[in-house]
Amino acid sequence: MIETKRAFRGMVTAPHDLAARAGLRILEEGGSAIEAMVAMAAAIAVVYPHMNGLGGDNFWIVARPGADPVGIDACGAAAGLASPDFYRAAGHDAIPARGPLAALTVAGAVSGWQAALALDAGTNGRPLPLARLFEDAIGHAGDGVPVSRTLARNAAAKRPELASVPGFLGVYAPAGRLVEVGDRLTQPRVAATLEHLARAGLDDFYRGDLARSLAGDLEAAGSPLRLRDLERHHALTLPPLSVAVGPHRVFNMPPPTQGLASLMILALYARLGVAVGEGFDHLHGLVEATKQAFIIRDRHVGDPAFMTRPASEFLDDALLDDLAGRIDRARALPWPHVAPPGDTVWLGAIDRDGTAVSFIQSVYWEFGSGLVLPESGVTWQNRGTSFSLDSKHCNALQPDRRPFHTIQPAYAELADGRRMVYGTMGGEGQPQTQAAVFSRHVLHGMPLQAAVSAPRWLLGRTWGASTTNLKIESRVDPDVVAALVAAGHEVETVGAFEEMMGHAGAIVLSPAGLFEGAADPRSDGAAMGF
Repeated sequence: MIETKRAFRGMVTAPHDLAARAGLRILEEGGSAIEAMVAMAAAIAVVYPHMNGLGGDNFWIVARPGADPVGIDACGAAAGLASPDFYRAAGHDAIPARGPLAALTVAGAVSGWQAALALDAGTNGRPLPLARLFEDAIGHAGDGVPVSRTLARNAAAKRPELASVPGFLGVYAPAGRLVEVGDRLTQPRVAATLEHLARAGLDDFYRGDLARSLAGDLEAAGSPLRLRDLERHHALTLPPLSVAVGPHRVFNMPPPTQGLASLMILALYARLGVAVGEGFDHLHGLVEATKQAFIIRDRHVGDPAFMTRPASEFLDDALLDDLAGRIDRARALPWPHVAPPGDTVWLGAIDRDGTAVSFIQSVYWEFGSGLVLPESGVTWQNRGTSFSLDSKHCNALQPDRRPFHTIQPAYAELADGRRMVYGTMGGEGQPQTQAAVFSRHVLHGMPLQAAVSAPRWLLGRTWGASTTNLKIESRVDPDVVAALVAAGHEVETVGAFEEMMGHAGAIVLSPAGLFEGAADPRSDGAAMGF
């Protein structure tokens, strides 16, 4: 059994051990949690390219002791040319899921790194240069890394839909065959791009030589993105949403993320008063809370500039009380919900000064659009496929509009003085896994690593699954599964450690200075402290 990692000077966790090691090295050199996160974000973009990269988006929560948490929204908007008429003129009645036409939103990830380092500038006495923060990522991209099992599996599974996309096979089948576990994956163009950013500065991705290269390659490939779209992009710094979960306070990002749903699930579950974890009441309660939260999410959440009601209204105590009262403690609400898959990484870091960072970065589906730009080697996201061409849809495509995001980082301040960063990848499953980890560790007293490793469930569709039923890992007590079926849940039993359940992680810092960290056995990751 994997034990919770413990340390007194700092802690990181990531779904790949090389990314975690990059962050730990920064902390060991006296760097801040933000600097460690930038190093991990760059490294994970190289070693887990099927899940995230420079061509994706990210979101941050940064929390310093005694100060209000700060959120960073590095979500790119739709191209100025992207409209329903643009796609219909190209012969499409829906946005293509892959290829250049799927690459229709600006990649905000690098702007998120830039905004986070700007937050750090006034508090970090001796900031580390970008060349140092990118050192591990550049080395891994240039020298190569062993192909992980998840990368090999996803490359094989997605080849049929990505083989014809420009650049994909050149990276993932360089010798005429798909990469396999243990092969050396080199990305020299990505190494050169990171080296360029280290010299020119991160703003060059949007308003410099690199921006012009990216825009030229995107236009040549057939994407609607242009240099103007990159130039107008900036990450947003804003306050996170928060809600009370019993005596604790939990924070998450506002729309266009589904952070609202994550907060609502925990707030609704806390109102049920479940005393003991892992039984029917625990699982049924969280699943039914998820349904109520997802109904609100799907009706209302999108680009906040287009929402008819502010997200904070849905965290009102009276509304939450009403929704909790709609949950039948014995019967399942019928659930026909349909949602798309997603691919993401969550990473966490807390430094010796107590600065806590919860971070999530994504290209949306596995390998995003699949489009690899020839000059920079950047793989561009397909987040814009979450838009609808129906003008009446709450997430309707419009030029310069930001897409709905499944990804959202979580942070909590606990009643006993502990502070916690936690999160996961997994599309539709992200708020459910966050609720599982938080409820197990905080509300029901399970050790942190056990709370991450314990069997999980997933309501809805993710990681390419075609069904929207309740998927439950086979390690769940059969009596609990039987009770769920008897209550009306449409249950599908899946493997013991299914990757579809996400790659979760968490770090908790106690008032006494003890760091506890956990990484998911479903991933290739690690929690590391010193």
